[in-house]
Amino acid sequence: MANESGRADAIDRTSESCYLGAVVALLTQHGKEEIVAPLLEEALGCRVTRVTGYDTDLLGTFTREIPRPGSQLDAARTKARIGMELSGLSIGLASEGAFGPDPFTGMFAWNREMLVWIDDELGIEVTGTASGKTNYAHRLAASWEDAENFARAAGFPGHWLVVRPEHEEDPRIRKGLHDWGGLREAFDAASGETSSGRVFIETDMRAHANPMRRETIEAATRDLVHNLASRCPICDVPGFHMAERISGLPCEECGTPTRETRAEIHRCVKCGHQDTVGLAVPKAAPAGRCERCNP
Repeated sequence: MANESGRADAIDRTSESCYLGAVVALLTQHGKEEIVAPLLEEALGCRVTRVTGYDTDLLGTFTREIPRPGSQLDAARTKARIGMELSGLSIGLASEGAFGPDPFTGMFAWNREMLVWIDDELGIEVTGTASGKTNYAHRLAASWEDAENFARAAGFPGHWLVVRPEHEEDPRIRKGLHDWGGLREAFDAASGETSSGRVFIETDMRAHANPMRRETIEAATRDLVHNLASRCPICDVPGFHMAERISGLPCEECGTPTRETRAEIHRCVKCGHQDTVGLAVPKAAPAGRCERCNP
């Protein structure tokens, strides 16, 4: 039985997980609890409860009807706080995704997921992140054949789609398309509304509509679990994890410092204690990553 703070009455602070029996608020309307809750509950012994009563689309939509104010972290914090307020719990959890070009070549669609865990009783905020390729894409389709080719390339119907007439900002939007009959109906309707002869079709990036994104959310949840399981050697609070990377790993050929990581700084989210941790492997960076050997 949880008390008003959101922790179980019998919680044991000396146990391996200080969240054993804790109740955690998760505000979501796109099925993220199915991904997040089992991992956290198994690893930490907590109970994640889905919070409803607020339309999270008001904080921004991937289809641009409502722009997201602030950063990805700001949005996740706001969701967590709203969930805590609605539930009356002292621990809140929220997830937020972002999409754009990959940070390496700029050629591929990239998804970065972030989870934020806020514990007001301990006064800490811990994050978990993960990134990877995604199917974030769009096309102006001039024919059903064109739309069908795009859909197949995007992984439809497993990955849902969104259709608009004319262009990406057209307010006449049709979401939730997850079968061929519904897609064809939406395409034909949008075709009748366009003066250019083209229909804007894009991938639906909401969590319940996009299996590829769900995989990245799962990876971010595992990262959060790892960070919460790591406790500070000084104050014993969860969240002692990597905060910065130190570059300068020497090139395997010429020994010149590169931009590759040679060490990490692990820092406590509560007391600020930090340690510099050298990486066990690799000992040297590939010559292809060296600006001298491979300018």
